[in-house]
Amino acid sequence: MVRVDGKGSGALIQVRGLNKTYKRGGESIQVLQGLNLDVDKGDFVAFMGPSGSGKTTLLNLMGGLDVPTSGTISVDGDEITHMSASKLTQWRARHVGFIFQMYNLIPVLTAFQNVELPLLLTKLSASDRKKHVETALSVVGLSDRMHHYPRQLSGGQEQRVTIARAIVSDPTFLLCDEPTGDLDRKSATEIMELIEALVAKHGKTVLMVTHDPVVAARAHTTLHLEKGELVEGSAERLAAMAGGHV
Repeated sequence: MVRVDGKGSGALIQVRGLNKTYKRGGESIQVLQGLNLDVDKGDFVAFMGPSGSGKTTLLNLMGGLDVPTSGTISVDGDEITHMSASKLTQWRARHVGFIFQMYNLIPVLTAFQNVELPLLLTKLSASDRKKHVETALSVVGLSDRMHHYPRQLSGGQEQRVTIARAIVSDPTFLLCDEPTGDLDRKSATEIMELIEALVAKHGKTVLMVTHDPVVAARAHTTLHLEKGELVEGSAERLAAMAGGHV
């Protein structure tokens, strides 16, 4: 269940009084103001809003890639907003899987090697890393492509490798920033079906930014960022507005 009133308790992710202000020249630009959010384990949340509304900023804050001007973020009991940089790096590696519009795969590494990268920071043995990578690639349906290089894969397959890399360390939650933004509709549909399966079959918690109402309709809850605040919307209504289904 997702709540934006700040009155919940016991949620996997708890955001309280979140503010983010950027300095641009001599001007202060407030992107997020007094934002509250509760996300339970297994929730699938889509964030929508106009360009510059703070969607990606919010995702980056929850993923520990940025720090708020004020307010707190707690994930599974860990309050991340005041962690040291080194501790935050360790926390991020253990708890967050990132899926971006751009695949960010290393071209000289195979699919297997790209997926293995996060595990090189762990104490897992080579044989254990191999098992984890093979499992992740199997989940995304690419067991037969593990020794291919990114240039030998389609865009949809590259994004599947990205997803495998995101889930290989079994993170607490996944952050997806426009995961279908660079794909054709057929590939986008396949990627969204895969993300849905990660939620339904593997119990993953997913927070996703998208500009596409048809993609947003796949989520359990759609939240709109308007003037730095969150407003709950209807994914079904968004799909109807888009005139189609993913």
